[in-house]
Amino acid sequence: MSDPVNVRRRRILGTTLASLSLADLGLSSLAHAQSTDGSASNSRTGGNVSFGPIQQIDAGVLSVGYAEAGPKNGQPVLLLHGWPYDIHSFVEVAPMLAAAGYRVIVPYLRGYGSTRFLSADTPRSGQQAVTAVDIVALMDALKIDQAILGGYDWGGRTADCIAALWPERVKGLVSVSGYLIGSQAANKNPLPPKAEFQWWYQFYFSTERGAQGYAENRDAFNKLIWQLASPKWNFDDATYERTAASFQNPDHVAVVIHNYRWRLGLAQGESRLDAIEQRLASGPTISVPTITMEGDANGAPHPEPAAYAKKFTGKYVHRNLTGGIGHNLPQEAPKAFAEAILQVTHL
Repeated sequence: MSDPVNVRRRRILGTTLASLSLADLGLSSLAHAQSTDGSASNSRTGGNVSFGPIQQIDAGVLSVGYAEAGPKNGQPVLLLHGWPYDIHSFVEVAPMLAAAGYRVIVPYLRGYGSTRFLSADTPRSGQQAVTAVDIVALMDALKIDQAILGGYDWGGRTADCIAALWPERVKGLVSVSGYLIGSQAANKNPLPPKAEFQWWYQFYFSTERGAQGYAENRDAFNKLIWQLASPKWNFDDATYERTAASFQNPDHVAVVIHNYRWRLGLAQGESRLDAIEQRLASGPTISVPTITMEGDANGAPHPEPAAYAKKFTGKYVHRNLTGGIGHNLPQEAPKAFAEAILQVTHL
């Protein structure tokens, strides 16, 4: 018997690919309500939704923990989380994509969940190049030559880096807040006071008091970040606590502190990554098909779309979401994010 979802998908191909939606695929029951004017509902928390068993695989310097959904022979999609979040940012996105026939991989980044370093001697680095190298190593370990990448915050930056430096590995890119590749040199320049204020935690982390404070109070600290970054997201305690468990990773604090100190030039990066960081510091353009997204209630520091649009030289679309969508866009507006993944290779 033919699969009605696949029959419907084939009927759509070649006509309305650029506007392909979950409803078009007969999957609207998997997504929560989203209004016809492009606004997204963020009233659901997803606290009662879960992934299947977490898998582990050695990749590069890590044993990576990851969730997987969808058919093994489906189009691979890697979904990359940020700080201070984890794989559950995509807990409602993944089943939508899996039901559409995609193979969905959602890894814990270094320092989160069940991901572990294979050696005690490996630096607990959090610099931008290292997470990109980690994900390329994961793709190699999973024998994935090319994938659609989607992410936000650290995950968005990681996806941007891979798309810029290894475009042959990226079929399409969905990046919340757009172009997030940076450099230590650029970060030496002071920002206007209001913008500097938004980075208060980065300055806190640059002190030993901050490192100790984060280690001792990471759950309360990160819950505060959630509230500030997504002021209109009505998440419940169960939703937060499910993710907070991943912050108990033994390397979490070291990776986070290094990430923010490295940005300011207060911590050295790994010498093996110097050449990659030099390429990233040049601000390379991204040529793969890309959709960038932004929520109207993102309380975290983020660039304006007009500031980075020219960084995307291939097929490109930017989408603004209304309805009180904050920094953790995939979890707050999972339908909109899933539809962007579906559409990005058909722009």
